[in-house]
Amino acid sequence: MRRRNYTYLLLGLLLFVGCDATKKVPEQSYLLNKVEIRSDVRGMGESELSPYLRQRPNVSIPIFGKWKLHMYNLPDNDSTWLNRQLLKHGTPPVLYNEQLAVISAEQIRLHLNNAGYLNAKVDTMVVKEGKRAHVTYSVTGNEAYRIRTFQETIHSVDTTVHALLSDGGQLQLVKEGDLFDLSVLDDGRENMTTFLKNRGYYNFLKDNFYFLADTTVGNHQVDVTLSLNSPADGLTYNQYNIGKVLVVNGVDEAVLSDSTRSYQLDTIDYKGVHIVSQRDRFLLPKTIYYNTFIRPGRLYSDRLVERSYASLNGMGPISQTAIRLTPVVRNDSNYLDARVTLFPGNMHYMQFGVDGTNSAGDLGIASNVSYEHRNIFKGGETFRIRLNGAYEFIGSSDSLNLLDDSYYEYGAEVFLSVPQLLLPWRLDRLRDQPSASTDFTAGINYQYRPEYLRQFFNLSSRFQWSSFDWKLQNVLEPVGITYVRMPRTSAQFDSLYMNEEVNPILRYSYDEQLIVRTAYHATFTNYSRIARRSMPTIPFRLRAGIEVAGWLPRAATSLGAGQRENGRKTFFKIPYSEYVKGDFDFAPMYVWDDKNTLAARFAVGVAYPYGNSIVLPFEKRYFGGGANSVRGWSTRSLGPGTYSRDSLGSDFGHRIGDVKLDISLEFRRKMTSLIELAGFIDAGNIWTIKDYAEQPGGLFRWNSFYKELAVAYGVGLRLDLNFLILRLDGGMKAHNPALAEGERWTLFSPNLRRDFALHFAIGYPF
Repeated sequence: MRRRNYTYLLLGLLLFVGCDATKKVPEQSYLLNKVEIRSDVRGMGESELSPYLRQRPNVSIPIFGKWKLHMYNLPDNDSTWLNRQLLKHGTPPVLYNEQLAVISAEQIRLHLNNAGYLNAKVDTMVVKEGKRAHVTYSVTGNEAYRIRTFQETIHSVDTTVHALLSDGGQLQLVKEGDLFDLSVLDDGRENMTTFLKNRGYYNFLKDNFYFLADTTVGNHQVDVTLSLNSPADGLTYNQYNIGKVLVVNGVDEAVLSDSTRSYQLDTIDYKGVHIVSQRDRFLLPKTIYYNTFIRPGRLYSDRLVERSYASLNGMGPISQTAIRLTPVVRNDSNYLDARVTLFPGNMHYMQFGVDGTNSAGDLGIASNVSYEHRNIFKGGETFRIRLNGAYEFIGSSDSLNLLDDSYYEYGAEVFLSVPQLLLPWRLDRLRDQPSASTDFTAGINYQYRPEYLRQFFNLSSRFQWSSFDWKLQNVLEPVGITYVRMPRTSAQFDSLYMNEEVNPILRYSYDEQLIVRTAYHATFTNYSRIARRSMPTIPFRLRAGIEVAGWLPRAATSLGAGQRENGRKTFFKIPYSEYVKGDFDFAPMYVWDDKNTLAARFAVGVAYPYGNSIVLPFEKRYFGGGANSVRGWSTRSLGPGTYSRDSLGSDFGHRIGDVKLDISLEFRRKMTSLIELAGFIDAGNIWTIKDYAEQPGGLFRWNSFYKELAVAYGVGLRLDLNFLILRLDGGMKAHNPALAEGERWTLFSPNLRRDFALHFAIGYPF
């Protein structure tokens, strides 16, 4: 029966794909079946020139072909609901248009002209067969024009502007021998304008700069001169400082405009910023000041305005911010008076969520309910309380039936975020940090399994801030405390996993312990997430962090506050963990065009237990495999090293390590606005930093780790829903370090059941 259903499905697919694409093409017209661009200009291939086409064929994807056109062609009329839906969601045939073909050729030629190929030619060839048209654009660049000399005359118009641009290295736009590329020169104008607008030149325009090009010097060379228009007043361009700053603090417009209701207003001066509020102040003056970077006396900068918008609009209680700048002259100096209007949003939020879970193949359900107040103390503070629970069905993946039951957990979390750095008064200058916040979290979580009950108690504090261009983001966790305890364990679990002689790794990983940590993490991108006017050729993201645990209890016990229990020092009679952990993640990307992207990732992590810890806490150790790791392995099924399933038949807690390496290369191809295909190669593994007898083959060794790298390849399907990306990746093992030497390369002898892993995830893997 199932085979018959597959047959019907295949026949339906063939019927769909085999539908005549020219079915609804009128007589004397031609379906634009294919468009090719053949170019002899290096770096000016189809991907570079196709955006200048004014007509493109119907969208086509592998296997399904021009599926939207086929959908449109299926019904003969709109007499039924199904036919109307097919017509609505399908696309009519793209008909060849001779006039649009001429315009496309001219647009390609103009683009080549702008890139320095002033003698470029574009020939159009059209082949018509049946009711289909195949258009080929043949591009001949001929010899390119190059820059012979480059000079500027800005100093003759405005010496101050010239000095600023010269000191900032902005005048080195091109050099001798460069292509005469107008886009490069125009980018130079844009960059110089941005530079000046961030140094006080509020109303400076890009068109104030212009180029003179002499193409008559011969030998395909050009002399280029950069010049500056004289200002309208014939004197100099004006620099502006910030003058008066008025902040309308959530005041109703009707109250503000009614002079008879002025008694309802409260105006104060906070460090030179005038703040108008109603008697029940929307936001405290201190919060407004530290999130508004337009302040009296500062030199005007576009970045100050952008940063103020980002910081204020990023606050929960604010739905919208409006900033109005007015040029004024005072005492022969130029100022910009600023009016900042803050519009209140909704302060109270309730949220309820239900999610399906799939943890290493075990299915379950999780739910949460939360309440959030986004201005609880009128300082833009976000207060949230969250309750969560989860239930998971644990399959008997091990030969032992120890885990063949169900698992559930529940917990609560209280969170408070203050939109500024709460630092001592003597460090007040550090408070003035962009997009800064101080966060406090307290939580409790219970994990119940048939073999144990595990409890977590968490307290943490965190500082967050970023650079003015958003390229660098910092997270500092001065103190984070986690208390782990297991008030109940079964006799079987104690004998197999909590017995130091049988399994010391899990014994110390799961034992009652106190984790007191300090951590710092930074993320750097070489592009601004606020202003993306000039994206680099190769954008990248770099993350690095370090975490140290145990120094505070160690200091306290050194003063005699601690005791020893079973050979370990304790703090308040609780053994504490000591370790250091560092992570590094580098993810560059090369964008060929709007459809093709090559992304890469290199990530490494190392953690080392010392002093009071024999092994790392279980939650702090690394695992390999999964949707964001080496995708030929399922979650937590890779490594460490060459380790394979032990003789007892139980893998519980052994596939964890202290060192992790992930290397990935992924090509992404945008098929439609919705569908994206990907091909990838992953490599990596985890290792232990100490030689544990329970994890044979897991030790990291410099002279052999590269032989133990797991390698996988595969393809992926992504659905871009705008607000999120759904990802389905299928990976195959190519090199499996868990197999015996000589059998590890499975690339040429794959076993689908053994070597294939399927992953469903949200978002890109890196």
